[in-house]
Amino acid sequence: MQYPLELTFKIWTLAPTISVTDAQGNLVLYVRQKLFKFKEHITVFSDAQQTHSKFTIKADRIIDFSARYNFADQDGAYLGSVKRRGLRSLWRARYDIFDGDASSLMIQEENPWVKIWDSLFQEIPILGALSGYVFHPKYLVSRPDGQVVMRLEKLPSFFSRKFVLKPVDQMSDREEAQALLSLLMMILLERARG
Repeated sequence: MQYPLELTFKIWTLAPTISVTDAQGNLVLYVRQKLFKFKEHITVFSDAQQTHSKFTIKADRIIDFSARYNFADQDGAYLGSVKRRGLRSLWRARYDIFDGDASSLMIQEENPWVKIWDSLFQEIPILGALSGYVFHPKYLVSRPDGQVVMRLEKLPSFFSRKFVLKPVDQMSDREEAQALLSLLMMILLERARG
């Protein structure tokens, strides 16, 4: 993939969608979350017409605060999984990325105060509608030793939420797929936070 990647999350639609485009503006991945699902099952497509599936993300249980979301490629081969850290994520969003049973990567919100200020700003009449332009959370993907490998940052936007994803260090193709799928799932889970 040609970085940086831009992730655009449409917030004014009934079914949330995320489009991932590369540095040249080519669509790389497309996600449309289905509504009214008791057990999350998301298909990641390579096109907006949703004809070529590339990955699947399936929850291991019915909607739950600490569900584990398993990734598979188009042939059904297991790629890894992501799990929110439960109560530890109330203050600062944290997700563990697994390759089998071992934690291989971690996603962590860089500054938890950003979401606090964003929530307060949204409550201000009229001005709250502009919160998408003011506060921009950042998320770091790192290895267990703390080495940062990717950075996701929210960009100023009004009718959608835009993020830019940049690599910081070298990763294997498998780690890259795990990180990207985990970030997509995190955006869907954290959308209420801005």
